[in-house]
Amino acid sequence: MMPDHDRLRSAVRLVALLNLAYFGVEFLVALRIGSVSLLADSVDFLEDAAVNLLIFAALGWSATRRARVGMLLAGVLLIPAGAFLWTLWHKFNAPVPPDAIPLTATGLGALAINLFCAFTLARFRHHSGSLTKAAFLSARNDAVANIAIIAAGVATLFWRSIWPDIVVGLGIALMNLDAARAVWTAARTEHRTSLEQA
Repeated sequence: MMPDHDRLRSAVRLVALLNLAYFGVEFLVALRIGSVSLLADSVDFLEDAAVNLLIFAALGWSATRRARVGMLLAGVLLIPAGAFLWTLWHKFNAPVPPDAIPLTATGLGALAINLFCAFTLARFRHHSGSLTKAAFLSARNDAVANIAIIAAGVATLFWRSIWPDIVVGLGIALMNLDAARAVWTAARTEHRTSLEQA
């Protein structure tokens, strides 16, 4: 049986690869159907892949260096909010609702990936401080966001409007702001503790 550290590294690597693969899927579908929420979520998949690759690299580092990476990752978590604002601007200039069936189907696929990643990381969320907390929070928040994307797809199927997609995109951006705050707080505490123990 692998030690906890090796199992964590394997789990983080798998989660990073799954996020990178589904980023490509969701990004292409978002561009094809013009979905604000899918585009914001696809950037979130890319951010999650980057977070997990950084965690994979940083697990062997000292507590001080891990805390510094955690603070950097808090900033990375803000990227989807910027992507949302950019796509929102374009959506108001061309107010065409996204195609509901691909929106819903892609949201279901994203939910499956994120639930698997969240369960994979759940047992490690208290290991290695802010780093694994960042990965777990991202996967958990993404699963919640995917349920909202599926609901937006169903709503768009019956009510041809840009608003379900926009509201869900805003929710994804706000969840990422909250995750960034939580990771920043954990990383700052971890950094302060490591300096006091030095």
